[in-house]
Amino acid sequence: MADDVQPEVVREPFTGALEVEGDYELLAFDGIDLSGQDGRESRFVECALTGCTLDETRLDESHLVETTIAAARGTTVHLRDGSWRQVTWVDCRLGALLATGARLDGVTVRGGKIDFLALAGATVHELRLEGVWIGELGLGGATVRRLTLVDCRVDRIDAAGATLRECDLRGGEIAVVDGIAGLAGATINEDQAVALAPALAAALRIRVQ
Repeated sequence: MADDVQPEVVREPFTGALEVEGDYELLAFDGIDLSGQDGRESRFVECALTGCTLDETRLDESHLVETTIAAARGTTVHLRDGSWRQVTWVDCRLGALLATGARLDGVTVRGGKIDFLALAGATVHELRLEGVWIGELGLGGATVRRLTLVDCRVDRIDAAGATLRECDLRGGEIAVVDGIAGLAGATINEDQAVALAPALAAALRIRVQ
């Protein structure tokens, strides 16, 4: 019986510039400077963006499906109100990844550093943060299911008004949590519980003397 070998995905090199409402499928964006380009309301399917520069790249309301972004560098990437399905970010260094109001399903962020990952008001069905350093994780008002932290560092989480289900934060080094009541429904470890005890007490209006 022949081995069940998946065929290698062949992607055509992308040339040119992004366009509003563009349709990009099976394309390789290799080392391209996409700074300042406007690709709002676009569709990326089975694409690979490798070594791209993403300074003020606008991709609001875009749909990313089975796409990988690796070794990207940039100040701010605009991805508000879009959708990501089976998307992987690998070893990226970004100032801000703005995905407020977005829908995430089966997303992994692995390695690298993101100063501000903004997911306020987003709907998250599965998000895995692995070996990445996040300066601030903005979850204000977000609905989050299956957020998993693995060997990562998060300097600050804003959880005000968030709704969490089946979230496992035990693998993260978390320094500060704002709106700590929003972590209800998450699993944390004992060390995290001790570190967050003052904030938990304040949220419950418990005086510790």
